[in-house]
Amino acid sequence: MFTLRQDDESPRRAPAIWRTMLNIDRGLVNLVGRLTVSGSVPAHLRHRPLLMAANHIGVFDAFVLMAACKRIGINPRFMLAGGILDAPVIGPALRVSGHLRVDRKQAATAVGQFAEAVEALKTTREPLIVYPEGRISHDPGLWPERGKTGAARLALAADVPVIPISQWGAHEAVYWGTETVNGPADLLPLARSGLSAPLRRPRFRVHFGAPVDLSGVEPERPGAGVRAHARIMQAITDGLVPLRRDEPDVPRFHDPTRPTDTRSPWRPKSGS
Repeated sequence: MFTLRQDDESPRRAPAIWRTMLNIDRGLVNLVGRLTVSGSVPAHLRHRPLLMAANHIGVFDAFVLMAACKRIGINPRFMLAGGILDAPVIGPALRVSGHLRVDRKQAATAVGQFAEAVEALKTTREPLIVYPEGRISHDPGLWPERGKTGAARLALAADVPVIPISQWGAHEAVYWGTETVNGPADLLPLARSGLSAPLRRPRFRVHFGAPVDLSGVEPERPGAGVRAHARIMQAITDGLVPLRRDEPDVPRFHDPTRPTDTRSPWRPKSGS
């Protein structure tokens, strides 16, 4: 499913279907709220293998990330759960666009996918966006969860730079909803919040940080993934602090459907 290899040095345009989806997404995000983007990707890191790691705050935040990337002139790919890539209509479009699959429930499959993702990341000039947390944060303050080391291990194995992305505000567009959808009733909270978002016009803030300093982290040494992961998550958190300076404790926007059963280890002491 990976069609990311390039044998020449000239930048390759993203597939037409993905460029179309990105343009539609930009219009959707502008309709729903107000997007502010700060930071960027350095010129010397464009059109080369690059991993971008973002905090996960809501079901709408991927759309905001896509619009933010479009604004600074890059066409990202995502590492997506297999269920999304297997979905009717949208699944084939995403597969053709070159997004990477991850199935966490099957260890043997995950090992093979990791090796394939490393190879794909080494050979593409399109940045790959990952969510190190693996899910929308359950922290009461919506600070990043502890997360998993997969993204850090992927960056170390592929020997690529990591750009931290911090975002805030997308959680106000659509409710968290429910872990699984068993019927139309489970979609009502999402529909109600999403349809009212254009009236509320939430502000979406996205910041592209400086490349994470992974110097001194030797991939072959035990615990390298843990150390690299900590640096990545700290960089994401550091970029998040100014985006939510007036909401250091808990979000002003209350989502009654989002679980709040974990505590973030990255939460700044000033926000405790």
